Amino acid sequence: MAWVADHFRFRLEAILREEGQKGFAVLPRRWVVERTFAWFDQHRRLCRDYEVLTDSSEAMIYIAMIRLLLRRLAPA
Repeated sequence: MAWVADHFRFRLEAILREEGQKGFAVLPRRWVVERTFAWFDQHRRLCRDYEVLTDSSEAMIYIAMIRLLLRRLAPA
């Protein structure tokens, strides 16, 4: 966790089950990550692993997010 904090300025927090918990429980802010992955799945090149290089995959993610933000700024 310290390496990630030093290199990427992210704060990681491990979310563990509470003692005695059985079954499903909603985790805090988990929906944000799931929603973002759902947006990525709407793009053909991101829903499958077509890219060979990680740089290409990263570029496709940037393109998908730019498209999403542009559609929010200028609705049709």
